[in-house]
Amino acid sequence: MKTAVIVFPGSNCDQDMYYAIKDGLGEEAEYVWHAETSLDGFDAVMIPGGFSYGDYLRSGAIARFAGIMPAVVRAAGEGKPVLGVCNGFQILLEAGLLPGAMLKNKHLKFICETVNLRVENNRTLFTSLYKEGEIIRIPIAHGEGNYYCDDETLRELRDQQRIVFTYAGENPNGSRAAIAGIVNRNGNVLGMMPHPERAADVLLGSDDGLRLFQSILNYWRESAHAAYTS
Repeated sequence: MKTAVIVFPGSNCDQDMYYAIKDGLGEEAEYVWHAETSLDGFDAVMIPGGFSYGDYLRSGAIARFAGIMPAVVRAAGEGKPVLGVCNGFQILLEAGLLPGAMLKNKHLKFICETVNLRVENNRTLFTSLYKEGEIIRIPIAHGEGNYYCDDETLRELRDQQRIVFTYAGENPNGSRAAIAGIVNRNGNVLGMMPHPERAADVLLGSDDGLRLFQSILNYWRESAHAAYTS
């Protein structure tokens, strides 16, 4: 599996993501600069955390217009796995690949801590190696992670089982319905505020995030095998 790690001016989790793929999975990863216009040859796309373009206007608002984003939209439309973490989640929201918006944290302070997440849906390509209802430990680090959506969108997310992760116990940022991660209708685009790439090795304090990347790899292998044998 060959994975693109998109790099914007202000990205600061790109190396974490890169090494989660290279060292954690033993698979191929490559940095792709925001000004590029093609993602041909890549099997998966990762948009890492950070402060793209300094979070001017609002988080992800400028990155949404970067040269690489039409290729990200095409990759999503082709069914390739697309993962946006923290600032990457914010960018996916701004690009319209996921519904809703991000508000400032409820206490208007930057939060950096490890939190408990509940796996609400383990039937996605990102979560197949987790148990439904499992509590995992993943770090967060954000100032605008308070996910918001209107009532109709929340009903849709619930009815279609598109809420993948919620905060278990304390809701650290005030996110609606304690939402920490959601997928698109087709299930191949995941946005989440917590950082699985920072929990991909026990040396980091938790390896609970590694199974997310392993789930993506398993999906890719099964899809490649099905395409080869069809």
